[in-house]
Amino acid sequence: MPRLFVALELPEQVRLRLQILSSGVPGANWVRPESLHLTLRFVCEVDSGWGQDIDTALAGISAPGFDLSLAGVGCWESKGRASALWVGVDKNPALTHLQAKIESALVRLGLEPEPRKFAPHVTLARLKDAPAARVGAFLSDHALFRLPSFEVEQFVLFSSFLSRSGAIYTPEVTYPLRAPAELRVQ
Repeated sequence: MPRLFVALELPEQVRLRLQILSSGVPGANWVRPESLHLTLRFVCEVDSGWGQDIDTALAGISAPGFDLSLAGVGCWESKGRASALWVGVDKNPALTHLQAKIESALVRLGLEPEPRKFAPHVTLARLKDAPAARVGAFLSDHALFRLPSFEVEQFVLFSSFLSRSGAIYTPEVTYPLRAPAELRVQ
């Protein structure tokens, strides 16, 4: 059964700029540039019967397009050790609004509410036994990282399959954001 998640695809120029950060930490499993994305909601493992219902729920979402800026780096920890490196997102009410609409649509469909608070980020690497000093140096070296803003005009339902070389993400359905450019939320 495929695993599904809803995310924002990143423009190629953004993915290439993020790839520049992908070094300097032993034990890091860097995300391939073509797989970089910003997750809005993990859906679940689904059988084919759920797919149409999920598509219908997501297709009913109407939200404005917006500009998004990536800035800063951080890490998640597990059991007192760094487990992932990520790039952050500047505070963005339109992004938060879109994510809340997606969450609401999927909960109305019968999925369990997401237990964690939405923390928008782009995962750069998963870490295994990465030296704390090298992780700290990475965070310090890139603390002021910032990319120019880019337009978000759609969100995507992805499927994810685990392979020997890592997860393979496939865009299944793209949902346009419906506001005209002159109504774009900044």
